[in-house]
Amino acid sequence: MMIILKREVKNYLKNPILWAGLLIVIFLLFQNLGSYLKLHYVQSESQLKEVRAENRADADILEGYIPSTKKKQWELAGKKIKDALVKSFGYSEKQAQEVIHKLEQKNMTDAEMSAYLVKNYDFYSADNIFQDARTYKGTKEEINSYMSSKFKQKPFTYYFSKKFADFAGLCMGFFASILLAFLFIRDTKRDTYEMLHTKPISAGRYIIGKVSGGFLTLMIILAILNIIFGALCAVCGWRAGFPVRIWDLLWASLLYIVPNMLMIVSVYTLTAVVFKNPLPAAPLLLLYMLYSNMGSIGPDGQYGYYGKPLAVMVRFPGKFFETSPSPWVLLNQVFLVLASVLLILCAAAAWKKWRSY
Repeated sequence: MMIILKREVKNYLKNPILWAGLLIVIFLLFQNLGSYLKLHYVQSESQLKEVRAENRADADILEGYIPSTKKKQWELAGKKIKDALVKSFGYSEKQAQEVIHKLEQKNMTDAEMSAYLVKNYDFYSADNIFQDARTYKGTKEEINSYMSSKFKQKPFTYYFSKKFADFAGLCMGFFASILLAFLFIRDTKRDTYEMLHTKPISAGRYIIGKVSGGFLTLMIILAILNIIFGALCAVCGWRAGFPVRIWDLLWASLLYIVPNMLMIVSVYTLTAVVFKNPLPAAPLLLLYMLYSNMGSIGPDGQYGYYGKPLAVMVRFPGKFFETSPSPWVLLNQVFLVLASVLLILCAAAAWKKWRSY
């Protein structure tokens, strides 16, 4: 088993596709994570004027936008609703103010207010107004105070690690679906395949050796990414005066990426053994990752990534300081490990079935 493991790792380390793919992954991660490494306390109001969000919906702390309190949200939304009633619906200032006063008195949720406005005033844009009002462009003092309060709860590396797990897991999933094709490509050639089945090595040792070789290669890649971005995150955090905890990226990788990689290797292994060819696993895994990456409508009526059973991706698409996994993600990761073990056992049984004595 160890001989197979060492052989596979050595073969991968000699493969230029691994290093070319690693460079592409590093580049993509820089593209998506580089802006978070520039986060710092605001020194002057002029810095806020220089930074503008390309898309209002994507505006985050990097552009100076912070979450609104309930009072602030209603202050912003109420003003926009009043202006729209006056400009687009022909209401007088007094009539529009009476509508706002009614809404204030009813103590309704955003969804209830939107439905009330549609039913009673044919006002259909309230949903977008309330959504936009959830964040606003803060002042220097408001932004710095907000960041300080967040860093009292968790260090900078904790928040960054969620974004790292998001994009690194996504990139590595697609990279693994290409790289793992080389794990069985030589062994499934007709002459080699038949010869391997005449060797005294057991099916379990062979399959575990192959799985371990592919999985260890992916862990080497993940370790390199952790070293690079962990060091960058720590250095940038220290320079900005943020609290830093060096093991946060490693912990996020163990929780949100490692089980996914094990599942992908296991799917590749079983497919290669059953079809006597690893290539059918590529489109299968592509569909699997598309399934894992699909969002859905949540309980609040908003579109988001709430996780799916046995998904091999954990997404953290929210604002930088507000990213959090769905409540059952950790349970899903445990199921992924158990499912991977089951697939490996099935692969060993299938390999043994085709063996010649």
